Amino acid sequence: MTVRPGSPRTRPGRDAHPDAPTVPLWSEPPAPPPPDLRVRPPRRRRGWVFRVLVGGILVGALVLGGTAFSVWQVARVDDRRPVDAVVVLGAAQYDGEPSSIFASRLRHAEALYEQGIAPRIVTTGGGRAGDVYTEAEAGRRYLIGRGVPADAVVAVAEGSDTLGSLQAVAARANADGWHSALLVSDPWHSLRARTMARDTGLDVWTSPTRSGPVVQTRETQLRYIVRETAALLYYRLTHASVDTETSGLG
Repeated sequence: MTVRPGSPRTRPGRDAHPDAPTVPLWSEPPAPPPPDLRVRPPRRRRGWVFRVLVGGILVGALVLGGTAFSVWQVARVDDRRPVDAVVVLGAAQYDGEPSSIFASRLRHAEALYEQGIAPRIVTTGGGRAGDVYTEAEAGRRYLIGRGVPADAVVAVAEGSDTLGSLQAVAARANADGWHSALLVSDPWHSLRARTMARDTGLDVWTSPTRSGPVVQTRETQLRYIVRETAALLYYRLTHASVDTETSGLG
């Protein structure tokens, strides 16, 4: 290339024509990708949470299964032995006549009394608004009508559920000076009733009935086992009874 005199020397990159393309002396690194706005927990944390959830489900299943098995197991055992009193847990009554569930319990208590298991039968259960008789009074009338001596039947007419009735029985036992009892109720109710009674300070065992509508079909038995499992767990957590006025299993 010939440079004419008096012409300034052109320098690459600085004196080139402004429209001429330029070649950068170095290349810039590519821009980083935009950050992911979603916050993803570390894999280790997600695995720990999953293990805790699975462990909680397994523990819950074991507790439910173990409680249901205990309800079923105690229902099959008759722990009859000499005691101070046979305590019949109340159920519905109609104008002084025990319901079929209550009558089955009362007949079972009568048989235990005739075997010499205890010198007295204690009937339990209060009444609802408008009732002429309480459950305890209806049970006492029923037993006396079947030939049990009147002085051998004690009515404790307090409590609208199992827990309230057993607390009233414990107070009566302390007042009268007796301490041991054999509880009579339906098979599936036995474990919860025994647990509640022992919490009141009584020495108790169970002798469940083997007749009545509660034990007639397998479907009924399964329904009561499920119900009593839930009710027993509720009692153990809260020390309160489930309010079931019409079932006699509160």
